[in-house]
Amino acid sequence: MRIHPKQRQDALLLLIAKHGFLSVRELAEQLQVSEMTIRRDLRVLEEKGLVDSVTGGVEVSRSANEPSFHAKRLLQQAEKWAIAKAALKWIEPNMTVGFSAGTTTWMLANRMTGFRDLTFVTNSTNIALELSQRGWSNIILSGGYFRTPSDALVGPLAERSLRMLHVDVLFLGVHGLDVGQGLTTPNLSEAAVDRLFMERASKVIVLCDHTKWGIRALAHIANLDEVDLVITDDGVSSHAVRALSDHGIEVVIAPCEELPKAMKFSEERRDR
Repeated sequence: MRIHPKQRQDALLLLIAKHGFLSVRELAEQLQVSEMTIRRDLRVLEEKGLVDSVTGGVEVSRSANEPSFHAKRLLQQAEKWAIAKAALKWIEPNMTVGFSAGTTTWMLANRMTGFRDLTFVTNSTNIALELSQRGWSNIILSGGYFRTPSDALVGPLAERSLRMLHVDVLFLGVHGLDVGQGLTTPNLSEAAVDRLFMERASKVIVLCDHTKWGIRALAHIANLDEVDLVITDDGVSSHAVRALSDHGIEVVIAPCEELPKAMKFSEERRDR
């Protein structure tokens, strides 16, 4: 059966993200297509900033190029699902809960069931929509300028609205986490909103899968000592966890589990 190019490219992304690095031959064998077809798909993914061609093969892009929300949602799905499950422990009834824009925080919003009397604050249109679809009504969506690829609201209006609010706990998604550089993102405007969001929170919890560790993006959000907790997946190295622990940062490692079929996304399902 002929596979649609977008479906094949989704599969390529997931394979490369899972293994970190693969050769063209290995990708062709796993997907049972020709190496010429793989190279053509890889050129498409590279143009989107999702992968980098390196000697002998290809790897997930670690540059400042930022893929779209829907493209990032295809990556590390099981890891994000596990991180979201672990994060539920820090949510209690009657809380005001903040979500920054991002696919891991969006995954947590997807798991927001079984709670009561919660109010949500977010600068993410996707997260606000997800919470609404799950039956929540106390949702505050910041104003601001809508920017892609993260689908976040940023700028003076977003900052002004957040200054008037307070959240009990903020779940913060990041592009990169580094012991020396702290938390970073490719976009200056988003960094400013995230920084202000942190200032308005009693507790800051970073949701960060193992591929974000060691990444230094353009815009600095905050230092690690401004974070209360980091939740990551079991793909992170013990050295990385130890480095963070040595700086007094608590790290929770979420064991990965099989992703429910209903949560497996492809580009064909982006409009839910």
